Amino acid sequence: MKVSGALAALLSLTAGSALAQDAPPPQLPTQVTALAGCWQGTGEVMGKPVTLAVTAKPIALGAMFLIETESQAKADPADRYAAHLVIGVRAPKGAFPATLSSFWSDSFGGDYTATGAGAVREDGFEIAYPYPPSSFLNRWTLKGDRLAWEITAREGDKAQAFARYEAVRIACPSTEKRG
Repeated sequence: MKVSGALAALLSLTAGSALAQDAPPPQLPTQVTALAGCWQGTGEVMGKPVTLAVTAKPIALGAMFLIETESQAKADPADRYAAHLVIGVRAPKGAFPATLSSFWSDSFGGDYTATGAGAVREDGFEIAYPYPPSSFLNRWTLKGDRLAWEITAREGDKAQAFARYEAVRIACPSTEKRG
């Protein structure tokens, strides 16, 4: 009896997995996938000059997109920051168009993760991440091989520049081990 109960549970889990795989996920918009590759630039975070490195690529069989960033204060090389953003698309529902969904994690650790939502624009995309009482709107704009990334902090009806970066596309460093 225990074996047949376990087998029934296993079969029901397998059937659920098969159903979840029936509909393909919505395709990532080109405004997001155009960031694929490596970028290098400079910017300011709360008025502090920084350098920036970005690596971006499709993940999870192309259903999601990963953006990894690292920055360093120009005045203090020990003042470093890193973020890991995962972006996907939520399918349209009725009259509502497809939207972007995202997960933000960074070098501040698990207490500072956030789930965001956003949309594409003609020249890029934007995603807002809530960190109550504020929300941080991230606007990514791509023009050829130039990338602009601006973060605006909003609390109520007040908006304030939090960070801005400008970067250019570069060749990605090789990850091959040489011996």
